[in-house]
Amino acid sequence: MDKRIWLSPPHMSGKEYAYVNEAFAENWVAPVGPHITLFEKELGQYTGMSHVAALSSGTSAIHLALVLANVEKDDIVLCQSLTFVATANPVLYQGAIPVFIDSEPDTWNICPDALETALKYYHRIGKKPKAVIGVHLYGMPCKLDEILYLCDKYDVPFLEDAAEALGSIYNNQQAGSFGKMGIFSFNGNKIVTTSGGGALVSDDSELIKKARFLATQARDEAVHYEHSEIGYNYRMSNISAGIGRGQLEVLDERVRQRRANYTFYHAMLSPFPGISFQPEAAEVISNRWLTAIRIDPNLTGTTSEILRKHLESCNIESRPVWKPMHMQLLFRNAPYFGGSISEQLFAEGLCLPSGSSLSLEEKELIMREIILCITHKQKYPSPE
Repeated sequence: MDKRIWLSPPHMSGKEYAYVNEAFAENWVAPVGPHITLFEKELGQYTGMSHVAALSSGTSAIHLALVLANVEKDDIVLCQSLTFVATANPVLYQGAIPVFIDSEPDTWNICPDALETALKYYHRIGKKPKAVIGVHLYGMPCKLDEILYLCDKYDVPFLEDAAEALGSIYNNQQAGSFGKMGIFSFNGNKIVTTSGGGALVSDDSELIKKARFLATQARDEAVHYEHSEIGYNYRMSNISAGIGRGQLEVLDERVRQRRANYTFYHAMLSPFPGISFQPEAAEVISNRWLTAIRIDPNLTGTTSEILRKHLESCNIESRPVWKPMHMQLLFRNAPYFGGSISEQLFAEGLCLPSGSSLSLEEKELIMREIILCITHKQKYPSPE
């Protein structure tokens, strides 16, 4: 086909124009302005968090969370291995040591058993971790009850990477609102976008006050430019915040649309032996930012990579699940706790097109090609 089907393209509602035009009309094009304040307020109301700092990216939010958790050189930070590198890179920014934790097969997220093994080990050797970073992969909340229990037991703050999970719910509470600090991303491929952007949220007003201070180059109160500590240029712009305000107005609709994509794929593919999905527990409502499947080659006779290549030949974008951080060359010397669940998920996992603007015609085309690849697997030999 000529028109490319993307994995997760931006989806504008039209409501964004009014806010952006207002910013231009009032000349609030600098990285300050009323839309930032209102976006923070509206995001806080949606997530149930008292305090929000709108930032330039989800990565900057993770970095500031680590700074605010007093993570310094050679400190230990326990981090989910199956995630995007932006979760782990800020640990290196601080000169700290990332220690990666395997996934469990239910949610594909950080494994509580492996996490406790790591916590016990570092407690035993007298090197208490400074933080635990958990991720809600593809919008699926991790096992928060177990993880929060362990973090409380070992007195280690939990930093909640909800970059992919805005609009997801765990026990009737919004994802991103459970940890000492929560992180969101508004990158162009997320469920709602500000083009680029992120946010750090907390119920601790002092933490968010300090985050805003650090995000604006740590400028001390003075008529001149006075600085007594390292700061960063991490604040969101007023125009981006205007886009975000329009996007927040349709967030619930976007969640419904993404979940409808999952329902469609699940209904069509679950009858095939060897095809499975991220399960959703009774206490969870995932935003299904991306619908990800596992393809068991022994049962299907094909692989996720064969299917990805076939879809690409049809101008349909799909992607492998994240390559675990402990398998990355960048982190080759990092400690790791757990088994091989995350490695299996990487070997078998594939993210399917999940944009909220996907039409029924496009979904039916995607499904035809997936089924063609699975049922005519002999036409697609395994890659060498």
